[in-house]
Amino acid sequence: MSSQIVVAVDGPSGSGKSSTARGVARRLGLAYLDTGAMYRAITWALLERGVDLDDAAAVAAAAADVVLRSGTDPVNPTIEADGVDVSEPIRGADVTSNVSVVAAVPDVRALLVQAQRDAIRDSLDGIVVEGRDIGTAVAPDAPVKVYLVADADARARRRASEQGHDDADATQEALARRDHLDSSRAASPLTKADDAVLIDGTFLTLDEVIDAVVALVEEARGR
Repeated sequence: MSSQIVVAVDGPSGSGKSSTARGVARRLGLAYLDTGAMYRAITWALLERGVDLDDAAAVAAAAADVVLRSGTDPVNPTIEADGVDVSEPIRGADVTSNVSVVAAVPDVRALLVQAQRDAIRDSLDGIVVEGRDIGTAVAPDAPVKVYLVADADARARRRASEQGHDDADATQEALARRDHLDSSRAASPLTKADDAVLIDGTFLTLDEVIDAVVALVEEARGR
């Protein structure tokens, strides 16, 4: 039997997925994949090319031509689009405001889901994968599935801090719009897998959330 372990971490924006997933991967010596960064990198590339993001056919065609490379080191995760390190620019306002539109295009999701499955297959010892449809679409057979949530205020404060400002109210409105787009799209909407463990990190420290996920992995390995 393979010793590979796949840990799927899903949840809405600002719930702490990235910090949790990276922390779990570092602690357990696993690879790490930020699928959201992949969608952001595609969005960045399409914006750079001047693609009309309201034209789904044009988005699909252009996305298929973008060369993505995702580093899976949890200490220093990287993301490249067409040979350009886009780790910083994909966090900008233009990408943030458009990524849900790009991610809703079925052909884009199919393209990236395959790339994500390839990354899982190529991870020899195991991998922690974070996103919005990992447990439901990308790796439905993952032995460990987590759905991470936090209340609206906590998510807004966390995301505002990440973006270097203190306008939590505006951030909360933006997160609400993102939640609606992600959960209402036809292709792989944001939803909790039936067998995922719900973890509410609102009143937990990051270490406590990581501890909870690591315990689930250890339980899965012990069966």
